[in-house]
Amino acid sequence: MEQKNRDLAASLKQHVYTLSHEIGDRSVHNYDKLCEAAAYISGQFASFGYDVSFQKYMILGREVSNISVIKTGVKHPARKIIIGAHYDTALNPGADDNASGIAGLLELARFIADKQTDCTLKFIAFPAEEPPFFDSDDMGSWVYAKSARAGNKDIRAVLILEMIGYYSSRARSQTYPTFFRFLFPHAGNFISVLGNIRSAWLVFKILSSFKKVSRFPIVPMVVFNFASAVHFSDHWAFWTEGYRAVMISDTSFYRNRRYHTQADTYDTLDYASMAEVVQGLYGTLLKLAN
Repeated sequence: MEQKNRDLAASLKQHVYTLSHEIGDRSVHNYDKLCEAAAYISGQFASFGYDVSFQKYMILGREVSNISVIKTGVKHPARKIIIGAHYDTALNPGADDNASGIAGLLELARFIADKQTDCTLKFIAFPAEEPPFFDSDDMGSWVYAKSARAGNKDIRAVLILEMIGYYSSRARSQTYPTFFRFLFPHAGNFISVLGNIRSAWLVFKILSSFKKVSRFPIVPMVVFNFASAVHFSDHWAFWTEGYRAVMISDTSFYRNRRYHTQADTYDTLDYASMAEVVQGLYGTLLKLAN
């Protein structure tokens, strides 16, 4: 592995370790830890030179925040590309779900901090993705997406990082919903990019751009909105508001059996593969934003 990927893998591991091991469960039901995670994320964003913004709202009588930073485009500042990940957990350490996504989000924001892009890139960490808030008005991503739609924001693409840390080359390490079973690889050594029919163009644009900058296996998936097995993350909120959005994922519980258990710990993830994915997404973002 090249030195830059080794360094990136180490940075990703440190983020995941801090969030999942040192902080731990980051649910609304463990509110102090959720706030500690929010402070860590905002502190990291600030350390990269960004001004950090908070979209605050109330859940169960407690204040939570969408945490965001912006890299303003030089040619088309009103045109936005959103990169997002949720930072809450389901009463567990949440290393893959979703400290891995937050780690990727932070490192992508760091890479972009000193780059010039034509369009604006906005990085957002969302609370309240996990049950019991999923599919409800309390989801941080839906709070943001509804606000963006009400303000007629020109969001050209949304990339949601949802569990990007677990990989296996073992035969039959990958499972699928019934309707995908005969179409895709059965070793879980790839990253997937999933979108609905409206987002199909974005799926294949990301696929093409990613392949130009990375040899890491990437698999496109295009589904109908009503396929409940594939809308379990923040991309769904943007679909609901009519935006083109994709989920970038290791396919969650279809691969990682530790999903939503106490065994979802930092030492079970593949940081070398994560680094390759993040490097590929970095090149992809530059292509999308220019």
